[in-house]
Amino acid sequence: MVHRYKKILIVRMDRIGDVVLSTPAIKAVRDAYPDSHIAVLVRPYAREVVDGNPCIDEVITYDKLGREKSLFGKIRFIAGLKNKKFDLAIILHPKNSSHILAYLAGIPERLGYDKKSGVFLTKKIPHTKQYGLRHEIDYALDLLRYIGIEPSDKSLYMPVNKLSEEKIKDLFYKNGISQNDPVIAVHPAASCRSRRWVLERFAKASDTLAEKYGARIVIISGPGEDKVMGDRAAELMKSGPLNLAGKTSVSDLASVLRRSSLLISNDSGPVHISCAVDTPVIAIFGRKDRGLSPERWAPVGGKDIALRKDAGCEICLAHNCKRGFKCLGLISVEDVLRAADQILKPR
Repeated sequence: MVHRYKKILIVRMDRIGDVVLSTPAIKAVRDAYPDSHIAVLVRPYAREVVDGNPCIDEVITYDKLGREKSLFGKIRFIAGLKNKKFDLAIILHPKNSSHILAYLAGIPERLGYDKKSGVFLTKKIPHTKQYGLRHEIDYALDLLRYIGIEPSDKSLYMPVNKLSEEKIKDLFYKNGISQNDPVIAVHPAASCRSRRWVLERFAKASDTLAEKYGARIVIISGPGEDKVMGDRAAELMKSGPLNLAGKTSVSDLASVLRRSSLLISNDSGPVHISCAVDTPVIAIFGRKDRGLSPERWAPVGGKDIALRKDAGCEICLAHNCKRGFKCLGLISVEDVLRAADQILKPR
């Protein structure tokens, strides 16, 4: 290593699942610089993904919808970042705000992808994520290879929160879920319509698996519109699910998944949290775009299964689909049940 950076800032200011997929890169930086101060900059909702990670010395959050929303808030944040005197910023995903903040904070070396204000970087590599030729984990690691770091481990990491572990243990007990009961977690929500499998099919698959394996179904989701989808899925189920939609923090969610035998989910953040806690996943994919494909976003566990079918569209219009999201419609309840049997049946 030619340059020994004393203070390194790793930036990942997008979604929770993306931050989870960046944990191998964080570990690789720590392995290369065991004595350096390593900080991670994330959005507030992703803080619990990195709090407690032994590879990190400091977690910094940028709340663009809260305390950093105003011009004064942004100036105050930049001044605080500048006072920390980082030698290197590693920006794992291109965003205008990430590049500009690192530049204005006076960080002398700024590494990232040449897209979205790439002019503010001092070290950059071509952006090809949209082609989906590699997994998102590898795209993050590619940046490190540019500065001579060769990663040796691609394992995901999610910290154990003792309070969340006790909370979920107590919640399961109060709802009649014993330590010996198999649990199947179901996440029927997603950020975009083009990623949402049919709720009725989630319900039917869940009821069938509950009866077949004697499993308790636990519904998980975030707040807002996601909670509405989770509540609706619960209403459609006949198996008496425990509905935790909108009721768990990120750490709570990890504790639910750690206790589960399987997660069935749309392509979304909980898929990657589940991988990080070694719980098998069935992930349901829709859109045809290479950059949103399983090649880039599939769960990475040894038993995980990604389901996706080609509806024959030449161009994917995403949420503006004119074919009623046929790609998702092609994935049947039977497809999910077969995948679940592959994971759950004794070998």
